[in-house]
Amino acid sequence: MTADISPLTLRQRIRSGEHTTNTSGYAAGFVQCNLVILPKDWANEFLQFCQLNPKPCPIVGMASQPGDYMLPDLGEDLDIRSDISGYRIFENGEHKHSVTDIKDYWRDDLVSFLLGCSFSFEEPLIADGLDVRNVSQNLNVPMYRTNIDCRPAGRFSGKTVVSMRPFLAADAIRAIQICSRFPSVHGAPIHLGDPSLIGINNINQPDYGDAVTIKPNEMPVFWACGVTPQAVLEEAKPPLCITHEPGCMLVTDIPNSKLSIL
Repeated sequence: MTADISPLTLRQRIRSGEHTTNTSGYAAGFVQCNLVILPKDWANEFLQFCQLNPKPCPIVGMASQPGDYMLPDLGEDLDIRSDISGYRIFENGEHKHSVTDIKDYWRDDLVSFLLGCSFSFEEPLIADGLDVRNVSQNLNVPMYRTNIDCRPAGRFSGKTVVSMRPFLAADAIRAIQICSRFPSVHGAPIHLGDPSLIGINNINQPDYGDAVTIKPNEMPVFWACGVTPQAVLEEAKPPLCITHEPGCMLVTDIPNSKLSIL
């Protein structure tokens, strides 16, 4: 089963090209991370941006030195250049390439940031008996650009991206209670109900990921999402930036339990 696979085994399958899809529902119990890689002269401003916007950009880890691509604090034999199933290459803010390996793009001045991902809190939601629709339908989680401003830092500013999971009202309350224990992976939702109030015009057409079924009497529940930096980077226009493909996360050896505040 996908949930039972170890993080190391999943990373090895990704590195070999055996696994090429999203990582939602895989390696249950372990922290998944969004990725942002920037040149050193952009890194401090991005770090400040993350510190000012902890809901969409909670830092789980980062490279200790520019040029480091092995990240032993996050996992055994973890190579950031090859252990994510999909990468996006941005040049001057434009998405130029999608690749499965970034060794050809690697430079000694690059700094890697790993940001908490909502896939990590899906496990306790499911364990509590809630239906996490993107997992039960074997889809990538739907993600949307909103009208919610991030706090600016230097050259970085822009709008928040959110992920969405639909629940009945009682289940939404339970989801809020559960996710509040995990601030390092986005924490509690930032909106629920009418999507137009946060600038989403069509809930059935996500900007990233897949549309999921919203059943009668269910409401959409929105969490700040680690794809936010991709939208912000498009405006900041660094000469080079590398991110994950939405839904394709770095699966670490860090247990989710280590991020719980309770």
